[in-house]
Amino acid sequence: MQRYALMSESLLLNHAVSLPQMHHAGGQPQAAGAAPPLGPAVRLGPLTIAPPLFQAPMAGYTNFALRQLLRRLGGVGLLCTEMVSARGFLEIDARKQTYPERLWGVREESRPLAVQIWDNDRVKLGEVASRIVDEFHPSTVDINFGCPAEEITHRVSCGAFLLQFPDKVGELAAAVVRRVAPVPVTAKIRLGWTDNRISAPETAAALEQAGAAALFVHARTAQQKYRGNAAWDRLAEIKARLKRIPLIGNGDIRTWQEAVIALRQYPVDGVMIGRAAVTRPWLFAQASAALAGLPVPPEPSPQEQRELLLELCHVLTQIFDAQRALILMRKYVGRFCQGLPGAKRLRTEVCAAHDLGTLISALDAFYLGADSKS
Repeated sequence: MQRYALMSESLLLNHAVSLPQMHHAGGQPQAAGAAPPLGPAVRLGPLTIAPPLFQAPMAGYTNFALRQLLRRLGGVGLLCTEMVSARGFLEIDARKQTYPERLWGVREESRPLAVQIWDNDRVKLGEVASRIVDEFHPSTVDINFGCPAEEITHRVSCGAFLLQFPDKVGELAAAVVRRVAPVPVTAKIRLGWTDNRISAPETAAALEQAGAAALFVHARTAQQKYRGNAAWDRLAEIKARLKRIPLIGNGDIRTWQEAVIALRQYPVDGVMIGRAAVTRPWLFAQASAALAGLPVPPEPSPQEQRELLLELCHVLTQIFDAQRALILMRKYVGRFCQGLPGAKRLRTEVCAAHDLGTLISALDAFYLGADSKS
C-alpha cells in the first residue's frame, strides 16, 4: 500500500451558524412529485455531473472514509478531497517520497472525484496539478480561492486572500489549465475579501477567461468566515458575468428542501453542500430524489445513524492507528449528533473516551438507549 504522510494543515470548520430560511414563490417546499423534476446534468468541460449536487471540500472532514460513506448513501454528483497544499505536496515528496495524507484512497476510489489544491505560486500549482492528474487520475482539479482561515490567508497569502487580486486568480488558474488539459479545472471562491471589497464578478470573469470549467461560490465574504447568513441573492451578478461555464452555489444548505429551493430560486446550475454533508450525509440522497420527482427517503433511525458512524470508524481504522481514528471519530460524532436530545452529554462522553471501545459504548448508550437529556 502506498504510504501517505500526515500533514499539519487541518483547518477544522467548527463554526455553528444559523441558516437563513430560503423561500420561493410557493412558500413551503413542494412534496416530492408535486413539481416537475429539476436539476439537469451539469457539464464540467467533457465531464457530465448528475445530479447537480456537489460535496464541498472540508479540511479535517472530507477524507476517504467520509467520501466512501457519502458515495454509498448516494445522491452526490461529485465528491471532492480535502484541500491539498501544493507546497506541502512537493515538500513531503522531497523529504519522504510519500504523498500527503489527504490523497489517501484517491487512486482506488470510484469516479467522478475532484482533488482540490491550493497555493499562490503558479509554477508549484501547475506542477502539482500535473502530477496529481498523472499519478491519481482525478475527474477534475479544483483550486481553492475561498478558504478564509487566517493561517491560509494572513500567514501565507493564499485561499480567499487572493480574491483581492482577480487577475492573479486568473493567472493561477490558467497555469493549471495549461498543465492538465483536457482534465477540467474548476475554482472555489467567495463573494470577496470583505463586504466593501466584493470581487466575485470580476474574479468569475477572469477564471472563465483562464479556461476554468465551472465556478463554485460560497455566498459569504472571507471576513464573514462562517458567521451570518449566506447571501445567495448576490449570485445573480456573478452569473451575469459568466458566458459559458456553470455556477454552483454554496452556503447554508442544511436540508434537502433548501437544496431544492436554492435551485428553483437562484440563478445557479448546481448546489454545493459542506457542513451538512457531515452532519446529515443522507441529505444528498433525499435531495436527489426530490429533484428527480421521486419519493424522498425518510430520515434514518437512531439505530441506522449509529451504523453509519460505525461504518466511518471501520474505514478510519484501516489507514490510521487507533488513537488517530479516535480523534477523528470524536469530530464526526460531534457533528452527527447536533440538535439531537442528549447531544451535549454524548459529546462530553466521546471527548472523554480514552479508546474506540469506550467511544462505541457511548454511541450504543445514546443511539440505542431509551432516553437521554441534553
